[in-house]
Amino acid sequence: MGVRNSIIFICVFTFSALLLTELYWLALLLSPILLVLLYDLAQSKHTLLNIYPLVGHFRYIFESIRPEIQQYFVESNLSGSPINREFRELVYQRAKKVQDTRPFGTQFDVYESGYEWITHSLSPVHIENKDPRVLFGADCEKPYSASVLNISAMSYGALSKHAIMALNKGAQLGGFAHNTGEGGLSPHHLKYGGDIIWQIGTGYFGCRNDDGNFDAEKFTTKSQFDVVKMIEIKLSQGAKPGHGGILPAAKLTPEIAEIRHVPLGQDVVSPPAHSAFNTPTELLYFVKRLRELSGGKPVGFKLCIGNKREFLSICKAMLETRITPDFITVDGSEGGTGAAPIEFTNSVGMPLNEAVVFVNRALIGVGLREKVRVIASAKIFSAFHVARIIALGADTVNSARGMMLALGCIQSRSCNTDKCPTGIATQDPRRYKFLDIESKGERVFNFHKATLVNLTELMGACGLHSQSELNMSHVYRRLDRTNATTYEKLYPVITPGCLLENDTVPEIFLDDWQAASANKW
Repeated sequence: MGVRNSIIFICVFTFSALLLTELYWLALLLSPILLVLLYDLAQSKHTLLNIYPLVGHFRYIFESIRPEIQQYFVESNLSGSPINREFRELVYQRAKKVQDTRPFGTQFDVYESGYEWITHSLSPVHIENKDPRVLFGADCEKPYSASVLNISAMSYGALSKHAIMALNKGAQLGGFAHNTGEGGLSPHHLKYGGDIIWQIGTGYFGCRNDDGNFDAEKFTTKSQFDVVKMIEIKLSQGAKPGHGGILPAAKLTPEIAEIRHVPLGQDVVSPPAHSAFNTPTELLYFVKRLRELSGGKPVGFKLCIGNKREFLSICKAMLETRITPDFITVDGSEGGTGAAPIEFTNSVGMPLNEAVVFVNRALIGVGLREKVRVIASAKIFSAFHVARIIALGADTVNSARGMMLALGCIQSRSCNTDKCPTGIATQDPRRYKFLDIESKGERVFNFHKATLVNLTELMGACGLHSQSELNMSHVYRRLDRTNATTYEKLYPVITPGCLLENDTVPEIFLDDWQAASANKW
């Protein structure tokens, strides 16, 4: 009764004020409040507002700004998630070319389980080359010399046109690669001439026919653009493995619909599986076909490891067909995306470290590691992150969220709402028009350059002349408060070619290897 008595009092007061000229302004002020109170009492959708009219709205207001409150006032430098403040700040500082050093020692608990470090040398070396590169497709007609650090797959649609152009501008300035994501090759990817890795997903956006199947003619035309350096077939991604890509209808503009060749007004959901192939063997013939159609450019595929048997089936298919991809991009389950079902993003797929170790071991076991490059993709923000994953078996790394932070992302986690406050993950021109392409492109370039400079300094401190000399013996991981060991002890290296003979297959591979088949997943 207290709330309703208050409402009656306000009503009486308001109408009384209307009779008194000198209080007319107060009536105007209170009338909207009165209307909200009456609406809250009349509606039945929200119990909270019905019981606590007007006041209950504060709950929804605070809920809407909770991520910002949590980020700026509650979390510590190390407690933030998915990316803590320590690394967000590091990316911001390097992107802006401001001081990125730290005073007074590390904030990490170096005795906590999971803490990692790299072994330095008492005989450090100086490395002149601050732009290490790795050759992809050595046997292709058009091999590609790639940077060790590149931009991971992010589609136009998930990101705004200004964000795509700024990323490509950064790639052009630094001579590194920009992965298109599965959303297709848009004009915005081509504007600045940065190197492109064209990703082909299950929706075949940009190279699909009216039925949604692969269109060889469209692919041939676009894949032969000079800026397209490599082709990546997306089998699955870490944030939602086994689930097709999602572009909410709110972010689907007429331009994006035309680029992707999809209808307006509905969510764009990619099929979970490809229609161009159905078995590991057919996948490799598709790799070969794309290599030929593109004029001899390196072709590989991207996946998040799930069932180990299925990846080993691809390895068996490589042996049987004698067709190898030029690269395999391994996406960790901790990877990010613009929109994913919570069950998939939280509880499906293998994390990056274990996945890279497994893929590296499998390729060594079938004697094909020297022919196939391994790209690691997930949470990469610092030179140590790059060094660690290379030590575990990768040749190069891709970063998506690191590059987004360099653009100015504040981790508001509103990518799936079309209300990104920084104009990066939105198609709302009122938001993305304020993202300055030139300056943000410079920041992406700065972050990339600073990370590689620090990587070469890190290698020099280890007494190594390049990142290619890194191996699992160089990185330690703490197991508990009193014990730590190298990754080499955690993941013993297997003998090259050991999977080729039944009596030399390691026990950890035995069941999956025997169950694997080149002709089925």
